[in-house]
Amino acid sequence: MSASPEDGSTSEARSRLLDTATRIFYAEGIHSVGVDRIIVEAQVTRATLYRHFKGKEELILAYLRRADQGIRGQVTAARAKGLPADDTVRAVSRSIAEGIRSPGFRGCAFLNAAAEYPDPEHPVHQAVLAHRQWFLETATQLLAQAGCTPADAAGRHFVMLRDGAMAAGCLFDPALISETFLHGVEGILHARTVPA
Repeated sequence: MSASPEDGSTSEARSRLLDTATRIFYAEGIHSVGVDRIIVEAQVTRATLYRHFKGKEELILAYLRRADQGIRGQVTAARAKGLPADDTVRAVSRSIAEGIRSPGFRGCAFLNAAAEYPDPEHPVHQAVLAHRQWFLETATQLLAQAGCTPADAAGRHFVMLRDGAMAAGCLFDPALISETFLHGVEGILHARTVPA
């Protein structure tokens, strides 16, 4: 008797479901993908999906948590290098640029999700806002440590540059967009202070 693809630990099935959903949601959009397709491509049963996730919305939220953890990991890795503050900002910026130049890049998972879930009260939109608030606070903190003042304005500037690069990176030459983004970050760092 041969083993089915679903044999093994439940965490393997959950991982397959989340891996599959992540790949398809990012590549094709969230609304365009039904749970039936995820079940088929993950090689699990419907019962297995609902054992691990209450429904599609919970799977979407898990997808966004995974994306959030990935970005947090990039920032943590940049900070762990023990670089001077401005070089930490550059390291975070380079990780963003590398993402833009990566194969299959399709923009920011959070901006894409917000476009599909515009209702500010929806849990998916709320997850997007929570991630973006963390990212803004993190960028502001990093730029403050690099001596940029006012840091809140520098943080907003950085996030806007990143958002623009993420949107443009899947529409135009990603190498050129990455270069432009990194140049913009240098402009923020070189400005350091904004006259009153």
